[in-house]
Amino acid sequence: MYLSIIIPTYNELSTIATIINHLQKCLVGKQYEIIVSDGGSTDETLAIAKKMGVKTVLSDVKGRSGQMNFGVKHASGDVFYFVHADSLPVVTFFEDINQAIANDYNCGSFRTKFDNAMLLLKCNAFFTRFNYLFFRGGDQSIFITRKLWQQVGEYKESMLIMEDYDFLARIWQKGKFKLIPKATIVSARKYEENTWLTVQLANLKIVKMYKKGASQQEMLSKYKELLSYRKNAF
Repeated sequence: MYLSIIIPTYNELSTIATIINHLQKCLVGKQYEIIVSDGGSTDETLAIAKKMGVKTVLSDVKGRSGQMNFGVKHASGDVFYFVHADSLPVVTFFEDINQAIANDYNCGSFRTKFDNAMLLLKCNAFFTRFNYLFFRGGDQSIFITRKLWQQVGEYKESMLIMEDYDFLARIWQKGKFKLIPKATIVSARKYEENTWLTVQLANLKIVKMYKKGASQQEMLSKYKELLSYRKNAF
């Protein structure tokens, strides 16, 4: 397996060195590439990534969907692994993905473990052990074979919110999905900048709007109104 790890970024000065260093330590002796697909950062995100020796590309389209698609266009691997800049995959992620592929799975993700010991967040993380689409998210990190990617299609670039859910729903339907029983460490900054209840209510509101067919702009505006998070999406 040759693994292309794609990290969409926008002003991730505080996290980019940590995630790249973590990945590189986990991948010694492995066949891989790390691609930082940037949305036009105004801080030192790209400079740091370049200095650390990873491939950096400046996406034509701002937003995670466009940046992840752009990263794939520059990827050489037969398996793509999408990782958020503020997440840390389990140390054995390469072996875990490789084993899943060997067992005829062509897509999948991991559970969640937050970088905050708050009891309510532990409750959230607990439910990610269940293999249902409702408990899956992009911050858990998603892998997909190139072959399935070509069948399913790329991330929808018109989507700046709920893009991971849409993508997961499509690979869930057309692929053979593996929930690896290990956890990606996920940043709790969304909860720290707001409150647990505020985030839960905001997520519930956006999911309801999405299912009722609300426009991207309507959902983005409402999310911005409800939460202080993902400034790069607006």
